[in-house]
Amino acid sequence: MQPSVIIAFWAVSILFVLTPGADWAHAIAAGLRGRAVVPAVAGLLSGHLLAIALVAAGVGALFAQAPAALLVLTVLGALYLLWLGIGLLRHPPVAAADDAGAVTGWRHWAVKGACVSGLNPKVLLLFLALLPQFISASAAWAMPVQIIALGMVHLVSCAAVYLAVGYGAGAVLRTRPRASRVVGRVSGAAMILIAVLLLSGTGTL
Repeated sequence: MQPSVIIAFWAVSILFVLTPGADWAHAIAAGLRGRAVVPAVAGLLSGHLLAIALVAAGVGALFAQAPAALLVLTVLGALYLLWLGIGLLRHPPVAAADDAGAVTGWRHWAVKGACVSGLNPKVLLLFLALLPQFISASAAWAMPVQIIALGMVHLVSCAAVYLAVGYGAGAVLRTRPRASRVVGRVSGAAMILIAVLLLSGTGTL
């Protein structure tokens, strides 16, 4: 695989990662719980990893031939974003009194992170629509290997950005409960807006 192809895909991928959305909201909420950042980010990465594996196994090509299936996934992702956004508006995250409470919720943060990324429309768009454009049937590497290689590039970017967002939120907002509530509500409102736009685009609304 040509280095220029990897760099070009990374340039597209990092724009997706740097765009605030449900993944950022989850990392920020985890950051306010201190030691919940690592399991939350691990959950987010597991959702991306599953998407990479599915596309490498050929599921992406099946979705390309079955637009209705992709539509269903998009609607499910939008509804999940809507549910998360309403939850953040009603109960914005605040810094925990101590880190001990975060330990008991590690599995919760990991599972929720996997659901957030697994149903995130950004992830679906990147792997099902954009990534195949960087794959060449005439390349020296087999197509599944190319997909996995580019997926790993994306995964490294995700890990770096999400950890920075989570720990950054913890450092900045843990001593500012009012600011953390505002950030939580803004994240919730953004998620609701994205969900509404997605549903409008699919003709559901």
